[in-house]
Amino acid sequence: MVDYMQKQDEQIAELQEILRLQRALQDITSSIHSARNTRQILTLAKDKILGLFDTEVVRIYAADRLKKEIYTAAASGGKAGDIRLAIDSRSIPGHVAYTKKAVNVADAYNKEELESIHRGLSHNVLADKKTGIRTRQVMAAPIIHNGELMGVLEIINKKDRPGRFMDEEPVLLQEIAEALGIALYNQQKSAENRKTRFDYLLDHGLIKEQELNASWVEAHRANQTVEEYLMKKFRISKNDIGKSLEEYYGCPFISFNERRPAPVDILRKLRREYLRRELWIPLEKVNGKTRVLVDDPDNILKRDTIENLLKIRSVEYCVALKEDILRYIDLFYREGESEESISDMLDRLEVYEEDEEDEELLSESDSVITQLVNKIIIDADARKASDIHIEPNTGKKTLDIRFRIDGDCVHYQTVPFSYRAPVVSRVKIMSNLDITERRLPQDGKIRFRKPGGHEIELRVATIPTQGNVEDVVMRILAKGEAMKLDEMNMSQHNYSAFLKVLEKPYGIILVVGPTGSGKTTTLHGTLNHINTPDMKIWTAEDPVEITQEGLRQVQVNPKIGFDFSNAMRAFLRADPDVIMVGEMRDFETAKIAVEASLTGHLVLSTLHTNSAPETIVRLLDMGIDPFNFADSLLAILAQRLVRTLCKCKVPYRPSAEELEGMIHYYGEHLFSELNITMNDDFRLFRPGGCDACNNTGYRGRMAIHELLVTSDRIKRMIAKREPVELIRETAVSEGMRTLLQDGVQKVVKGWTDFKQVLSVCIR
Repeated sequence: MVDYMQKQDEQIAELQEILRLQRALQDITSSIHSARNTRQILTLAKDKILGLFDTEVVRIYAADRLKKEIYTAAASGGKAGDIRLAIDSRSIPGHVAYTKKAVNVADAYNKEELESIHRGLSHNVLADKKTGIRTRQVMAAPIIHNGELMGVLEIINKKDRPGRFMDEEPVLLQEIAEALGIALYNQQKSAENRKTRFDYLLDHGLIKEQELNASWVEAHRANQTVEEYLMKKFRISKNDIGKSLEEYYGCPFISFNERRPAPVDILRKLRREYLRRELWIPLEKVNGKTRVLVDDPDNILKRDTIENLLKIRSVEYCVALKEDILRYIDLFYREGESEESISDMLDRLEVYEEDEEDEELLSESDSVITQLVNKIIIDADARKASDIHIEPNTGKKTLDIRFRIDGDCVHYQTVPFSYRAPVVSRVKIMSNLDITERRLPQDGKIRFRKPGGHEIELRVATIPTQGNVEDVVMRILAKGEAMKLDEMNMSQHNYSAFLKVLEKPYGIILVVGPTGSGKTTTLHGTLNHINTPDMKIWTAEDPVEITQEGLRQVQVNPKIGFDFSNAMRAFLRADPDVIMVGEMRDFETAKIAVEASLTGHLVLSTLHTNSAPETIVRLLDMGIDPFNFADSLLAILAQRLVRTLCKCKVPYRPSAEELEGMIHYYGEHLFSELNITMNDDFRLFRPGGCDACNNTGYRGRMAIHELLVTSDRIKRMIAKREPVELIRETAVSEGMRTLLQDGVQKVVKGWTDFKQVLSVCIR
């Protein structure tokens, strides 16, 4: 009797569960069919599917048949972002899209199970890294209507149990996929019937139809494009406008990017005024096709004109906003203070291109060569480049010009190979170098005055390279005001400890790091902090980049024998309180600095070393007396520059592997001091992409620091010449945090990402 009652209860429970599933399924399908637009369909579907199957993740992929890909149109659970997968068997959703057959997988990491479904089938591990959720069970069904693939519906990880999804669950999932297929097809047909370039915005609920209709009139009254009006009035993002234009025209949308190099060869026969009037611009050559940016790719007359002017038929048209096309035209024909664009200059020299071996046809004194070099410098300064690289390419027979911007080299222009000698000679003349010497490296300086009076100073280096040519690198020396210490993003510990060191009346403070790591900026920030009327401060620099009132700044000139050591000797006779010497390049300068610090002066300087502890060993290897050096050394600040995330940064849940890496590099015994709560709410940030950062995700740079303050224990270790590893361990135990550890702190604060930190730190 008890068994009978128990069996009856089980049957009732089973019937109740079936009834619940049927009601839930009916609720989902009703919601899908009643939705007014694509966004509502996806939003209502994904949330209710998540509840029906009690799973961690649901993803709805849409099919991109042109690219033969599927991409996430909607997702719940984790922070997947946009996942794109090829329609093939290299991933489970891709396989479902390829075969148009559902799958039910018990363990996505079980290779034997995946091989039994299809040979070569694998799990997309990258999706797990993006979401921070390890995939176990997977059930996926194709979204199909009338035999046409619309997308894929995928659910992941049952919350209540391990193992495969139950037998009835794939049937439910397939029914939901069929409902999605019908609804998405109807929405697609409705969109096709409407056919305006902003249907995407309507379908995704970003604007109402009456608002859009009114916008056409209001934009015309305000003398704006409709796109401009929608972005300003309704705060619709440029990215959503771009997606709408892409969907309507069926071609890529391209935003303005000031780092995109100008296609000089194509632009030579085109005039800037004509392109601004007609609103189109050639961008680049890709895979044998010329990519052209237009405001209306469907304009047949404009397309015929473009193809006739360019004398090509293989054209790939891309759509862009009117203002972006105009900005590209201005960028490519950038005049700034120069009267001609580079393409115009090259056009005037075009006659010599075929005679690249006859260098007498071109001269460094040719007016166009002079204008060309001037234009390169002006554009580099306008783009806030730190370096200009002029590189003859003997293989491709071109002269490549690159700028270093925010630490990365970006292509600027490609110039015909025949101009290599006159361009290099012109730079040598401007730098007062020997133009007849091509076998030895040379270095010099340029004082370049832009039209309007602004002066640029450049440090020039020429280096002979393979193929009997010379490379030129010009560093633009930034002129400006001193940055304050509290603006340098030091950690609170480093900032407080460094200020305490600056209270000392005498001793040596060193700032160390590679070239271009911001050492001079930090030194001047330090001097700015202690620069008071009662202080006499002398500086010896090469060159003087930053000027401050109250400092007596001297530029050394090694060519006439006035080097850093000579400047130091002169300063000691000029009643200094503080001496800043640009660099300790040799034993003589280091020796005088130690002696000056021991006789009651505060000495600041720089050195090219990898870390603070290694600096001690480097100076001792120079021959500095270890006892005197131990007495004089106050602190060593090592630093590097990392790219900072733009305001468009995107929060994400870090993967277990990424967290393990951060803990490993920071040190497991120290990681708790960061006060991180490792729960589902913990987020790091990664680069996004917007107009402000040219879609790179990064904007500007900041320093990471390693501050070693000498204690009595470290002074004894210096005097005994202890190895660098022991000094580092002691410094860390006394509170020093390494460059890598300081970088991890800044990653946790959301200022940069772990990839940038690892790229500049030795692990």
